[in-house]
Amino acid sequence: MFVDSHCHINFEGLIDRLPDVLENMRTHQVTHALCVSVDLETLPQVLAVAEAHENVYASVGVHPDHEDAREPSVDELVELAKHPKVVAIGETGLDYYRLEGRSIDEMEWQRERFRTHIRAARKTGKPLIVHTRASAEDTLRIMAEEGAHEPGGVMHCFTEPWPVAQRALEQNFYISLSGIVTFKSATDVQDVARRVPLDRLLIETDSPYLAPVPYRGKPNEPAYVSYVGRFIAQARAMPDEALAAATTENFFRLFGLAR
Repeated sequence: MFVDSHCHINFEGLIDRLPDVLENMRTHQVTHALCVSVDLETLPQVLAVAEAHENVYASVGVHPDHEDAREPSVDELVELAKHPKVVAIGETGLDYYRLEGRSIDEMEWQRERFRTHIRAARKTGKPLIVHTRASAEDTLRIMAEEGAHEPGGVMHCFTEPWPVAQRALEQNFYISLSGIVTFKSATDVQDVARRVPLDRLLIETDSPYLAPVPYRGKPNEPAYVSYVGRFIAQARAMPDEALAAATTENFFRLFGLAR
């Protein structure tokens, strides 16, 4: 049985066919999913999905790429995280991929937003969901400066080489791999998939994005996390069932949930 540790089933294309999405999860032996917040404006929809379905959980946060989103405060995130289905703070982090002609110095608003989320995670004791793209050095530096190791968390949709994974592991973070690991060109991610300690590994879809082979280029959904898991199991030369059991156990341990 697999768990999708990061998805956006409240997004268009999934929310409008949610009964089918949940049934496909069951068909593919995917038991639970974490629906991740990207801004406060759509948070009510995320929470509504989690409230309506026992096997769906939620997070609270504002994505680093959402520049025009309402800026959260530490106290607001802490208050929102009291919801019984909220298990994490995020997704948060840094994304320098689309600078649009601006310098990294001009992205201080992202760095301040990231610090706000880390401080909220420390106050709540709930783990962080960290997004990093073209920004690994600053991401790891701010995590260390703000004490992100205290609540810990997960580096979601990890695409960096092994040395970056090692540094994140040293800060009490898990590594989560998406459908990217199944792409032929993703040699760094496949190397990480083989080397990350089994008790610190998670799998995800980030749906509706990044569908794994054989669905690459098509809309993604939580059911397809099973393809991610089976690919990694093959790369590690271990039974599919053992990989599923380990990553599922890791999910429940990280997010403080009863099995």
